Amino acid sequence: MPNTKSAIRRVRRVKKQTQINRLRKSKYKATIKKMENLIKLKKNSEIKSFFPKFQSILMQVAKSGVINKKTASRKISRVSKKITK
Repeated sequence: MPNTKSAIRRVRRVKKQTQINRLRKSKYKATIKKMENLIKLKKNSEIKSFFPKFQSILMQVAKSGVINKKTASRKISRVSKKITK
């Protein structure tokens, strides 16, 4: 148990931040799954319209620190490579 006032506040803050990070991580995973499904189903028009949003979400999650920036870049790169084939 936290003993000081600042430690008590820190526990509350960490609790809130954990919830936010969970939301961001689930948003990230859902976005990747959606893109993989679109690629699998070969829906080119939907892929082209969703790709900018896909990039945006991945970079937002990377910016917030939930995933590494290089991980997001690698995922984007691999997806764009699959799209152009």
